[in-house]
Amino acid sequence: MTNNSLVNSLKTSITSQNAVVGVIGLGYVGLPLLMLISKKGFKTYGFDVDQTKIKYLKNKKSYISHISDDLIKSITNFTPTSDYKYLSKCDIIIICVPTPTTETNEPDLSYIINTGKAILSNIKVNQLIVLESTTYPTTTRDVLKPILESNGLKCGKDFFLAFSPEREDPGNKDFNTENITKIVGGIEKISSDLASTFYSSVINKVFTVSSTEIAETTKMLENTFRAVNIALVNELKILLDRMGIDIWEVIEASKTKPFGFMPFYPGPGWGGHCIPVDPFYLSYIAKKYDYTTKFIELAGQINIRMPEFIVEKTVDALNKRKTLINGAKILILGVAYKKDIGDQRESPAFKIIELLENKGAKVDYNDPYVPVIPKMRKFKMNKSSICLSPKTIKKYNCLILVTNHSCYDYKMISKSAKLIIDTRNTFKEHSSNIIKA
Repeated sequence: MTNNSLVNSLKTSITSQNAVVGVIGLGYVGLPLLMLISKKGFKTYGFDVDQTKIKYLKNKKSYISHISDDLIKSITNFTPTSDYKYLSKCDIIIICVPTPTTETNEPDLSYIINTGKAILSNIKVNQLIVLESTTYPTTTRDVLKPILESNGLKCGKDFFLAFSPEREDPGNKDFNTENITKIVGGIEKISSDLASTFYSSVINKVFTVSSTEIAETTKMLENTFRAVNIALVNELKILLDRMGIDIWEVIEASKTKPFGFMPFYPGPGWGGHCIPVDPFYLSYIAKKYDYTTKFIELAGQINIRMPEFIVEKTVDALNKRKTLINGAKILILGVAYKKDIGDQRESPAFKIIELLENKGAKVDYNDPYVPVIPKMRKFKMNKSSICLSPKTIKKYNCLILVTNHSCYDYKMISKSAKLIIDTRNTFKEHSSNIIKA
């Protein structure tokens, strides 16, 4: 039976901003969330196993391109650490660790599992624990909860557990952690109430749902919706390219309808941590219930194939200029998965580079937000961003615009390049050296 006095004590510490909050995982989701919580007056601990991140934060430096050093310096009541013993000082623990897929596109929950074990070693009575990492429905109840209960404590009595999906859009100037509605669902009602009370103290609007499974599935639906619609316009792009019809102009025309249509745009493939991952999480759990999500899996296959289409267009364009792909010098513009940020997770640029190099091309890249390509599980590359200038550009047989960063001088690039493969419809002028792909 729940001790109401303990629950009321935790709720009072939240509303009075005396609760101590720990955020585990200080990436694109965890760090902005921690900054907001600190800004609202809570004492915070930031946990990460990456010692480089901890060193940066201790020196008041940022490692995320759209977060300035000045913003890091503005954080007060904050201790960055990789020592999980400080979890025992926290009243609220928020988990924002990665949830990638394996090479066979199955969920990799190792970060959640290991984090759960770290919390277990430092758990105390009357803590609220919230999972924000994107995952398939039932993970909080069936994976995380048993770990946290394995020392004899009971969820809903000795500690409280909820799920609240992250809704971060790095680089978006209109929406941020504070003004995006927060979904919250607890294992039981008290967990929901405590989580809602906490998030309401730092975020403008909180929407409470009836269970962790509803909250988990909300995130799945949001990103699968996007993945399916991106696949639709990508498939149309391939068809309309063969027909000589401009998909971009078709979308602009369709946008004039004031109801029943939402524009999605084709590209070189999908990227980021959520959209390329979430549909596979959903299809994985579906199989446990003896169901195959054919529509969702088909969308994944279409989006995964887009880098191949870009490479095919590049090879054809070079052939028409009597240049072989084997030995051709190609420059990739942008390897981040979206413009004006440095997040390169699941970026289609890496598959494009791999495919081109397998055909014998010599490939370099420029990205002001990604100075060095980091080590990756799927791709083995050792490249650094080259300087971009008219003289440099003229050395390449072809440029492929993968990520349309705002800082690029597109007029200079257009004048200097022998051939441009434009995957983002960025170059508006009609020119024989610009190929839309």
